[in-house]
Amino acid sequence: MESWTVAGVELATAAAGLRYRNRDDLLLFGFAPGSQCAATFTRNAFCAAPVTVARQHLATTPPRYWLINAGNANAGTGARGLADAKHCCAALATLGNCAPEAVLPFSTGVIGEYLPLERLTAALPALQQALKPTGWEQAARAIMTTDTQPKLVRRHCQLGDQTVTLIGIAKGAGMIHPNMATMLAFIATDAALDQPELQRCLNQAVADSFNSITIDGDTSTNDACVLAATGKVPISSPQELERFSENLNALCLELATAIVRDGEGATKLVTVEVIEADTAEEARRVAETIALSPLVKTALYAADPNWGRILAAVGRAGIDALEINKVSIWLDAVCIVANGERAADYREEHGKQVMAQDALTIRVQLGRGTAKARLLTCDLSTEYVRINAEYRT
Repeated sequence: MESWTVAGVELATAAAGLRYRNRDDLLLFGFAPGSQCAATFTRNAFCAAPVTVARQHLATTPPRYWLINAGNANAGTGARGLADAKHCCAALATLGNCAPEAVLPFSTGVIGEYLPLERLTAALPALQQALKPTGWEQAARAIMTTDTQPKLVRRHCQLGDQTVTLIGIAKGAGMIHPNMATMLAFIATDAALDQPELQRCLNQAVADSFNSITIDGDTSTNDACVLAATGKVPISSPQELERFSENLNALCLELATAIVRDGEGATKLVTVEVIEADTAEEARRVAETIALSPLVKTALYAADPNWGRILAAVGRAGIDALEINKVSIWLDAVCIVANGERAADYREEHGKQVMAQDALTIRVQLGRGTAKARLLTCDLSTEYVRINAEYRT
């Protein structure tokens, strides 16, 4: 894993003792001059201090550094939280001989506690000196909270006689829902793109990946997905841009899928597909109603093909003039509902076989049009309750 590199990107991690003991909890990215950056952030109105500061800084100047800490969200911390986030940026900027606005801060962890500022800033000089081109796996581990494993993906994109590299890491396992979730994702590429084009590519990739997953319906205060392009490999045609975008989409989807697979207490990866809807928004609403239903999610955990729970979720999704005699539902290839009622050839043992798998698809056909939606989710287990009940203890 140490051989993974992106030209123009350096990384370093440190154990600053911000919340965890005997593990790295601080991550620094350094970027070559001239790098461009795009980002998407949580839409939670109570966004964390680092989100506010990162947005402001990103609108001011291209970043030279990303500074990420785990264990403390610096959210719900008012004016002091904003001052602390800015202080961290200023301290790093002094070390890196750049403007404070060239530092983007990110935090994840417990909400409502102030940053242990002295411990964090004390770790910065050694962290900045330790920057090197390798260390992506250590970086992925440093940002973990309730994650059980690091999440990192690499893709190579051939453009003529040149190769573009993309590497991304992410964290997230709970408090996950569209409009960003409790997740952070950091992606770097050596491609040369201007900032508006980079932002367009990222927006598209996020829409079908990080904004199409849900674990528990909670959208956090700190979420961000950030993409840096160091400008080492030119993209010289619309076809090459499309190829780059396809690879970025695939990388983001792979990271998003890893988040759902690692959902707190999750035992199953579940794809919810809604087809033949009247509008995309309608299809999305049905998919979310199914994916967020505690009764559906607990049935998935028990491998209980209680298809009535899925049917009821479709019925309460708020679809105007839904003709139930046109609705059909499948578990993978097993049709459980046809034309609004139990499929004539459905057998409980067939549904149970599908439900017992560690990955399955719930597909709903509405019979109203051509729009569709796809959402990734997981089951809801007793372990999820334990993890979240004991999170701060």
